[in-house]
Amino acid sequence: MPHDHGHNHLDPQSGDRRVAVAIWANALLTIAQIAGGIVSGSLALIADALHNFSDMAALVIAFAARKISRREADEEMTFGYGWIEIVAALINYTTLIIVGVYLCYEGVLRLLEPPEVAGWTVVYIGGVALVVDALTALLTYSMQKDSMNIRAMFLHNLSDALSSVAVIVGGMLIILYDWWLVDPVITILIAGYILYLAGTEIGGPIRTLMLGSPPDIENAAVVALVRDVEGVIGIHHVHLWQMQEHAVSLDCHIVVHPDRWHDVEPVKSQIKARLSAELGIEHSTLEFETTGKAQAGTQLYGHKI
Repeated sequence: MPHDHGHNHLDPQSGDRRVAVAIWANALLTIAQIAGGIVSGSLALIADALHNFSDMAALVIAFAARKISRREADEEMTFGYGWIEIVAALINYTTLIIVGVYLCYEGVLRLLEPPEVAGWTVVYIGGVALVVDALTALLTYSMQKDSMNIRAMFLHNLSDALSSVAVIVGGMLIILYDWWLVDPVITILIAGYILYLAGTEIGGPIRTLMLGSPPDIENAAVVALVRDVEGVIGIHHVHLWQMQEHAVSLDCHIVVHPDRWHDVEPVKSQIKARLSAELGIEHSTLEFETTGKAQAGTQLYGHKI
């Protein structure tokens, strides 16, 4: 399976400015939503504010991670600091899950005792929230395509924009029909959607941090490519993982016939060239063995511990 490395990277400073603007906008919105929720008595509005606060936290975490990830590799972090963005994504998805569970709990309590809600206040502040959420999502849309970290932050804001729409609809239903139950019901629906988003996306950063093989490259294709190179008899101890979010690495042992030992360097060069051209794997560590000296009882993937 060919691996596409065509990414449209935004200038780092421009990206940082976009995230900074989004942080300030969400901070002001969170304060306004909490105040409006208290005044109006709307749990849905407070729920949206809490979600928006998690968005602001996500933005701050993503911003810090972007800065740290640019540091060069050093004695303590020999692979560099790129994985900090994966850690940031995991943190942000985890906070989404926590927020979703909490809102479900509060929504159920309000279903048992639905309070009066000032519908117009909910609609006004929900409208402001929708504008800010849409602006934030717009600022980060192009950036999220190439970064797991920014995608986690983007989904925070996208879900919050949809939550704002739900809050506005709920406020209008209260104004028109006095449906007080709609507030906790919408809160629970918002929470369910948040949990759905987080649940479907959190697997990516977990897989990367667990050194799982890249999801967009088939391991079988890598093994077949190596075996297809002339002079290669076998391959084992294969480790395929991501050094950085967009940098795939391959470590493996390759077996050649003793008569071809003098051809190891050309074989290595051919394997590396094909890995790069056909699968986008730019970093590979290849250890060569002959059939007479190859380890017995080896396995294709990994090592026995």
